[in-house]
Amino acid sequence: MFIGRERELASLKEFYDKDGIGMTVIYGRRRIGKSTLIAEFVKDKKTIFYTATKVGKTRNLELFSRQVVDLFMLGMENISFGTLEAVFDFIDKNIGDEKIILVIDELPYWAEKDEALLSVLQKYIDTVWNDKNLKIILCGSALSFMEKKVLSKKSPLFGRRNSQIKLEAFNYLDAAKFVPNYSNEDKAICYGITGGVAKYLSMIDSNKSIDENIVRLFFRTDGYLYDETRNLLTQEFSDISLVNNIVEQIASGENALNIIAAKIGEKAQTVLYSLEKLRNVGLIEKKKCITDEKNKKKTQYVLKDYMFKFWYEFIPKATSVIEMGQGEIYYTKVVKPVLHSFMGSIFEEMCRYYTLMKGITGEYGCFITSVGTWWGVENITEKDGEVRAQSADIDVVALSEVDKKAVVGECKFKNEKIDKGIYDTLIRRSKLISAKYKVSKYIFFSLSGYTDWYDSLADEDVLLLTLDSLYE
Repeated sequence: MFIGRERELASLKEFYDKDGIGMTVIYGRRRIGKSTLIAEFVKDKKTIFYTATKVGKTRNLELFSRQVVDLFMLGMENISFGTLEAVFDFIDKNIGDEKIILVIDELPYWAEKDEALLSVLQKYIDTVWNDKNLKIILCGSALSFMEKKVLSKKSPLFGRRNSQIKLEAFNYLDAAKFVPNYSNEDKAICYGITGGVAKYLSMIDSNKSIDENIVRLFFRTDGYLYDETRNLLTQEFSDISLVNNIVEQIASGENALNIIAAKIGEKAQTVLYSLEKLRNVGLIEKKKCITDEKNKKKTQYVLKDYMFKFWYEFIPKATSVIEMGQGEIYYTKVVKPVLHSFMGSIFEEMCRYYTLMKGITGEYGCFITSVGTWWGVENITEKDGEVRAQSADIDVVALSEVDKKAVVGECKFKNEKIDKGIYDTLIRRSKLISAKYKVSKYIFFSLSGYTDWYDSLADEDVLLLTLDSLYE
């Protein structure tokens, strides 16, 4: 069953419905669901669908040619093409007035070994096919290749595309559609362990409990996600050891370049190069303080992929137990008791998404245009009058550049109610937000509700939400 991607399908339909030659580009990290999206879109349309592989220029041309011949002359096996131009000319001669879709999936595998591919494609779009009803979809997982070689001004194809789709992981609401009969708490955990990645979500059996799914996928040697991080890194990197050490540090909470470099005993420049590659494949991201985005010192590297976060936090320490066939015991005794703690930062991201989603519609009395986190230093005055500095952060900071207003929030994914202390801390820290924004709303997000103190709080600028609120 195909789930979600309504906007992307609508974009592809708009692209397809317009007559004439056209090209669109779909790209995104591995396992995100690009091929599934394309397959869903073309299922009732006449299509040449070729998925390139790492077999070199000649073999890719041969395999592509077979797909082309199969569409136009099914059963004809003795036709071969010596050049790309020859097979493109064959398409031109056979397409007629029909509307045909030409899909080249995993384009980088072919184009990296055939430097002429993109230029030849550009020539045919501009000249030979310019009066044809041909819709070209180019797709790839290598983000840097797709952005630099296909989408950038330096690409032969620059200016030829009608649209592009950078496919991202499912948000927490769409991810929940994969497990409709789960409780909201289990839906959130399901999102947390898969990161909204389509492939991982598709492997969750919603007829089994979230615990059973986690054990089956992560804590068994035959589990799909038991070796997934190593598989992905092996596909993308030559120096697995270095990259693994970097990801391990980020997963453990180290997010500054110099600290990561010192911890693993490498030069900062070496680490930076790998960090950029990790960003290019969509596994990590740079996080900036929302009111101080130009301050390079306020930059943190964090894992963008929550499955990686879960894997690095729990699996390396459990490997011996898992390989003895006792992974379920390890999960029950070690992982499950701290699952809520693991979910803390993921819940914060869910709350930021919710706040932006509601804020765009003006629900908080202003037009929210961005959301993020804030961190810095606050001065605390002790009872004896002594002032001490301590680090401080605010989980949710949503800004309206139009109205010069801010919405701030605190999130707790814990089996305990939010008390007055959390309220006092947020009110105090909100005063540290840049003076150019007036704080208009204070939002609290709680898994387990609120203490009785909040019953007497009469402040329309304070919103008390629960996990259920995020799924309403």
